[in-house]
Amino acid sequence: MKKIWTLSLAATLLAASLLEYAPRAAAEPAAAAASKTATPAAEKTVLPALDIQSIREAISGLPNAKATAALVYVGTPTDSWLAASGVNDMESKEPARADGRFRIGSITKVFTAAVVLQLVAEQKVDLNQSIQHYLPDVLPADFPTVTIGQLLNHTSGLPSPKLPDEWNEWDLQNMNWTPQQVVDLAVKNPMEFEPGTRQHYVNINYFLAGLLIEQVTGNPYEMEVQQRIVQPLHMTNTYLPGSSTRLIGTHAHGYQAVNQDGTTELVDVTEGSQSFTWAAGQIISTTSDLNTFMTALFTGKLVPRDVLENMFTVPEVPMWNQDGQDVGMATLSMGMMRTTMNGITFWGKTGARPGYGNGMFATRDLERRLVYSVNSTDAKGEGPNQIGNKIGMAAFGLK
Repeated sequence: MKKIWTLSLAATLLAASLLEYAPRAAAEPAAAAASKTATPAAEKTVLPALDIQSIREAISGLPNAKATAALVYVGTPTDSWLAASGVNDMESKEPARADGRFRIGSITKVFTAAVVLQLVAEQKVDLNQSIQHYLPDVLPADFPTVTIGQLLNHTSGLPSPKLPDEWNEWDLQNMNWTPQQVVDLAVKNPMEFEPGTRQHYVNINYFLAGLLIEQVTGNPYEMEVQQRIVQPLHMTNTYLPGSSTRLIGTHAHGYQAVNQDGTTELVDVTEGSQSFTWAAGQIISTTSDLNTFMTALFTGKLVPRDVLENMFTVPEVPMWNQDGQDVGMATLSMGMMRTTMNGITFWGKTGARPGYGNGMFATRDLERRLVYSVNSTDAKGEGPNQIGNKIGMAAFGLK
């Protein structure tokens, strides 16, 4: 890892937490009911007029202690707007480009869920069937039955891997894991709760979904996503890196702020293995390509509408946290999350990798669409990406 830029300690104290926000919510049981869907597809959302100036202000002043760059796509039924702020890298100070690629992190889960639901539509997968049925040896014999639907909506109760305290997100980029090794590391720990009763957002659910895709199709996970989604939608700037550590093509570098002797050093964490995130977070894309994906998904071009309802249905179960407490009601569906503010409901997903904090959201009728990537400097943060939140509030006209 290479030190690029040094900030004063005072500037460091201004840095906000910019890691992906994954609400501890719950999601719908395997078969979704259209009657529970928050925003029917035919219902038109009434939104404030798009205020481009407020979005410009949200991404202004970069690079700073919080982020080095930001990329934004905003769309309406009649217009779209692309923008970039900041720099591609801290050495050359070359301006960031709006068409730059970035690591989308957990937005990958929307792709994975879409492929599984395609297999459901093809009657090759049953959401009510157990993962143990498809992969008999993947979980310990004493674990309870976990359905495919419970994996996709994070109500499985499966545990996360417990990592040594000295490990962190960017250290993991120097390690190579097989999917089964990550699953094995997780299931050394006990179940968190009875499947279907609560929700806890954990990547292990989507590792199992990726293994399911491979078992059912006989093809690598990456090939199925490429052939089923990326190629048909002509998403020419989207790819799955697999074992490659590089981020190819035009892109803004990702940095991690590391405190050393009272100053903060920015370490370039752009390159690294994505094996510890795999089907839960490995994809590389652009804001425009993600808009193409989101539009095709919401309009039923990727997943038939009856099966697609699973992605717009949130179960009525509590959220659960690692203290063993229930902390409100669910906001997650199969593959996505639901957010309602000022009476406006929008759907999508956040995602983060070291150096990259992203979001992809739209109203269900696509009256407003937003994709952003923020090159945040805190991959260890807790809570929402503050610059991303400002972009979202501005794009949807929220106060």
